[in-house]
Amino acid sequence: MAEQKRDYYEVLGVSKGATDDELKKAYRKVAKKYHPDMNPGDKEAEAKFKEANEAYEVLSDKDKRARYDQFGHAGVDPNFGAGGYGGGFDMGDIDLGDLFGSFFGGGFGGGGFGGQQRANAPQKGESLRASMTVTFEEAAFGCEKELDLNRTEECQDCHGSGCQPGTTAETCPECRGAGVVRIQRGGGGFAFSTTAPCSKCRGTGKIIHSPCKSCGGNGSVRRKKRISVTIPAGIDDGQAVSLRGQGNAGKNGGPAGDLIVGIRIKPHSQFQREGTTVLYEHPVSFYQAAMGAELEIPTIDGKVKWTLPAGTQPGTTFRLRGKGIPELRGRGRGDQYVTVKVQVPTSLNAEQKEALHTFGAAMGEKVPEEGGVMGFFEKRKKKK
Repeated sequence: MAEQKRDYYEVLGVSKGATDDELKKAYRKVAKKYHPDMNPGDKEAEAKFKEANEAYEVLSDKDKRARYDQFGHAGVDPNFGAGGYGGGFDMGDIDLGDLFGSFFGGGFGGGGFGGQQRANAPQKGESLRASMTVTFEEAAFGCEKELDLNRTEECQDCHGSGCQPGTTAETCPECRGAGVVRIQRGGGGFAFSTTAPCSKCRGTGKIIHSPCKSCGGNGSVRRKKRISVTIPAGIDDGQAVSLRGQGNAGKNGGPAGDLIVGIRIKPHSQFQREGTTVLYEHPVSFYQAAMGAELEIPTIDGKVKWTLPAGTQPGTTFRLRGKGIPELRGRGRGDQYVTVKVQVPTSLNAEQKEALHTFGAAMGEKVPEEGGVMGFFEKRKKKK
């Protein structure tokens, strides 16, 4: 029996009534925690990262989420609803193998309970996952990157059939192309049937008498491929880019799977990011804070001029509108918030100290006598 999947809401750590924003925040948190780049070589973390992606893919889609809430994992199976339940039935007609399969990952299939997808029917290829690291600016404004990966592609000699050019496969006479055979069990007043892979064709539904020499009858070959990935402007750390049809080749003429590229953003030396907001600390001197100054503030667009008002207090934050991160696949941009950080000198020469003494006295501060603190104690020593 296939391993039962965890509840998608449990995977993301949210309630069933979670809003879209709550789902997005929860997904980002889980994806960042278990990202393969953050947990190199950790298979358990990799599995949880894939599990979170799968959960968010379903719950972020309105239709898929509705089906999942009503039917569970079976509701989002690709084969869901293909045959329907139909009318009444008696126990002698039930295929328990297919019945259990419908609840534990097998799908309902065609033709009601007991419907079985044919082995030689078109099947979508397996989706692949990869990760990519981009700079702060590349994530903000978008870019084109290249990614090398190994994937299976349709054999160019047999075009996916697995047969040597000029030959064709024979439909398996044992299972008639279904890939499975039905086995009757029980007796008396209670009989039921189960299905098992066909031993004659090994579950493929066909028999290849002259296998393709290039792919050995598989219909696909493994190749190294360089893929161009478009990183959209505004993408955040832990999010992913989906490239349809760039995964492993399908079977029996089915479409190729997808390529899911997880994005990680390198830390910036000056900026921090919160969604579309950019945070930055700008150092100023005590003199600039007290007297005001014309400042050049770094932004992701380059330096901009800003007038610092006289008397600005340490920790004051001001906003640069529209200087933040672009909205992902949307219009507008966030803002940049600049926090003033007043720098206190760590070493002063005699002239600078004297100037500060004079300033302190003018401000009504208690200052040492002329000559500084050491001079004051030296005079007391001489009097004794």
